[in-house]
Amino acid sequence: MLKIAWHPVYKHPLPEGHRFPMIKYELLPQQLLHEGCCTEANFFTAEPAADEDILRVHTAEYYNDLQNLSLNARASRKTGFPLSAELVEREITIAGGTIKGCEYALEYGIAMNIAGGTHHAYSDHGEAFCLLNDQAIAAAYLLHHKKANRILIIDLDVHQGNGTAEIFTDEPDVFTFSMHGKNNYPFKKEQSDLDIELSDNTGDEEYLKILQSILPGLLETIEPDFIFYLCGVDVIASDKLGKLGLSIDGCRQRDAYVLETCRDYGIPVQCSMGGGYSPDIKVIIEAHSNTFRLAQSLYF
Repeated sequence: MLKIAWHPVYKHPLPEGHRFPMIKYELLPQQLLHEGCCTEANFFTAEPAADEDILRVHTAEYYNDLQNLSLNARASRKTGFPLSAELVEREITIAGGTIKGCEYALEYGIAMNIAGGTHHAYSDHGEAFCLLNDQAIAAAYLLHHKKANRILIIDLDVHQGNGTAEIFTDEPDVFTFSMHGKNNYPFKKEQSDLDIELSDNTGDEEYLKILQSILPGLLETIEPDFIFYLCGVDVIASDKLGKLGLSIDGCRQRDAYVLETCRDYGIPVQCSMGGGYSPDIKVIIEAHSNTFRLAQSLYF
């Protein structure tokens, strides 16, 4: 059964001007239930990650500052959100949902998190709407508990996974692969194990050709026994914060290729949703819904 992490705290309200990115966390589950792609049985309630799991990835000083709401003004501004106890609770809960999703992926082959993909969170600070790095925390959890030996992180958000790259710089058992817009945030990029930079307006055909030329070779070379997939839909041409040129169907084909490849190689995969900022919320929901539809049809 496809298992999907969700929690009411995912839709935490923000002050005016910050609300739009949060709407999808409420609407996406409703859409999946409405169309019959999923039932209530598919959803599980995410629980907060344990402090010890978070501290394998994030520094104690930074984590304490988050919990005590004592980030300095500059550090708080870099996150893009007004810091609050509710927001910190949200990030801790998202990380817990991704960890539990890994357990379900080991059992069923795939699992999803309605939220997550907070790849701009570094070990010692947050950036760009990301406070805690959910997939990095879950990857460290799997390695620590010997539930995986070699992990591949596939980050196809339009923005480079700079925080993830920094966190795993010296971790040989995690391979970070980021395929992103060359001229987009972050403007000072970190070095992933493999970075593919794309020109502005890269469209469906070119994007898919590049991805298809890379992914099988990575799996053959790295031989991962677990995969994290960050499937941001901000690669779509209409996205306000992206500069690529994919159509909704091109984004769907991207997800289909990644998920089919994971399935065919028999490698469990945990998916976190990542970014999506098209002006029309219907575009965002449709693009994200495609990922869940594919997970259901390809695995179940």
